[in-house]
Amino acid sequence: MNIQELNILKYIKNKRFVNQKDVAIGTGHSIGVVNRSIKNLIKGGYLDKSYRLTSLASSLFISNKPKNAIILAAGFGIRMVPINHQVPKSLLKVKGEVLIERMIHQLHEVGVEDIYVVVGFMKEQFEYLIDDFGVHLVVNSEYATKNNLHSLNLVSDQLSNSYIVLGDLWCESNPFSCDELYSWYMVSDLIDEDSEVRVNRKGELVRTDSGGNTMVGISYLLEAESEIVRLKIAAKDLNHKYDSSFWECVLYDKDKMIVPAKVVTSKSVIDINTFEQLRDLDENSENLQSDALDTISAALNVDVSDVENIQVLKKGMTNRSFMFSCNDKKYIMRIPGEGTNKMINRKEEASVYSAIKDKNICDDIIYINPENGYKITRFLENSRVCDSNAISDLKACMKVLRDFHSLHLIVDHSFDLFEKIEFYENLWKGTPSVYRDYKKTKDNIYKLKPFIASFKVDFCLTHIDAVPDNFLINEEGIRLIDWEYAAMQDPDVDIAMFCIYALYDREQIDQLIDIYFENKCSYEVRMKIYAYIAICGLLWSNWCEYKQQLGIEFGEYSMKQYRYAKDYFKIVESEGFLNV
Repeated sequence: MNIQELNILKYIKNKRFVNQKDVAIGTGHSIGVVNRSIKNLIKGGYLDKSYRLTSLASSLFISNKPKNAIILAAGFGIRMVPINHQVPKSLLKVKGEVLIERMIHQLHEVGVEDIYVVVGFMKEQFEYLIDDFGVHLVVNSEYATKNNLHSLNLVSDQLSNSYIVLGDLWCESNPFSCDELYSWYMVSDLIDEDSEVRVNRKGELVRTDSGGNTMVGISYLLEAESEIVRLKIAAKDLNHKYDSSFWECVLYDKDKMIVPAKVVTSKSVIDINTFEQLRDLDENSENLQSDALDTISAALNVDVSDVENIQVLKKGMTNRSFMFSCNDKKYIMRIPGEGTNKMINRKEEASVYSAIKDKNICDDIIYINPENGYKITRFLENSRVCDSNAISDLKACMKVLRDFHSLHLIVDHSFDLFEKIEFYENLWKGTPSVYRDYKKTKDNIYKLKPFIASFKVDFCLTHIDAVPDNFLINEEGIRLIDWEYAAMQDPDVDIAMFCIYALYDREQIDQLIDIYFENKCSYEVRMKIYAYIAICGLLWSNWCEYKQQLGIEFGEYSMKQYRYAKDYFKIVESEGFLNV
């Protein structure tokens, strides 16, 4: 049977048959298609001559009946700033109902009770669903580094006559049914410039590079298609990298999905991705009450409704930040990320901003809270970060850094490198390092301590995190931002930090040292910077290990830092400086 015949058979089952015109109106098919389909259904033994379903049709409905549902709800929902640091997207309340609860109720209405919910970010907030709705919770511990294909992989053995649903959808009417006769993937009639799929004249979903139908995120898979999906996931036979892939990638066979389209209106199913989408759908949602927005309102003396055009910025290594507009001006708000309250003293940070105030060094601070770390700054128009491979950028940024160091500013706190190594290691709470030779590496790093101490250095306020991404360049000049770690330290630490964040090799490191010192760096100071590279490499490696325990992965950066610790210790050792 084709899709039209299956749709007509389903309509006849659930509606009293009157005539072909009634069926045509109910299904949206033409009279000609209805007449032809009914003839084929009778010929195939699915309808009798009185247009009643036969036992063959009944068995078809039974064999294709939905068995379970999989709800994917593990992700950060990062575009939901400033809400997502308080509640996961799937637990947002819209028109008096929690999104995922509404979806579970809709599944229950059609007899689907066996429901698997894949969680990750703020997973504990979903635990109540086990008692209240009898769901199965499956934890995706790698939610921070892998996309929802991995979430589906964790429950792929449950796929068979299954609904697959995103947890952050609001469906005006029930999108599920007691009767499903074929597999499908839901798209809306709204054209999306970023969509990679469109519905062709045959009702198939084909790839497009010029925009297509909005992908809704609900699908139904019968056993045959479920098996194909399981095999593709197992083989990781994907067009994209497994870790970064959306689950829909396994529905494609070359440039066409293996399942047809189910088209709905754009207003019937809404994917809530941003704060403003939630506000548009339900301006009275209690989740619109955000302490971050209240802070903006108070700091700028505006109403919360004046905060517009909220856009998430690239997820940083430490914080979640977003840009917003208010009264035709743009601002950036920083919300500290997971675990930063243990790693950064916000009162010390505030004292740093006080010390550099009016020095034309950093971005324009509108508000900073020394208790929770919330910060609002003016957005620097037409700015870009330092290109760590462009000599002109390096010369300009190193001059800014050199000029800052020459101010010899003073604050009341310091950044002890070895103390921080121990501090970040202690945050592991007894968990051994992921590196097998960690103890040996750490012992070697401590051998550098006497060499560093042999230099008589006047400590001053040092940025500590003076990395390429923290130099903002525009037509007005260069601003150095993000002073969270700034403290009293040897200014040469800033050079080391720049190098290891940029993942420089030795030749590039020497080049940067020459630029900063204007070709006047002594051999001994160069070796001291090498030693700092080794020490700071281990320090940030330990930092990365703590963040990894929180589910945050940094890929190559993490391992590179550990390599800096080992490789540059060897260089300093080979040059005979350990006995200084």
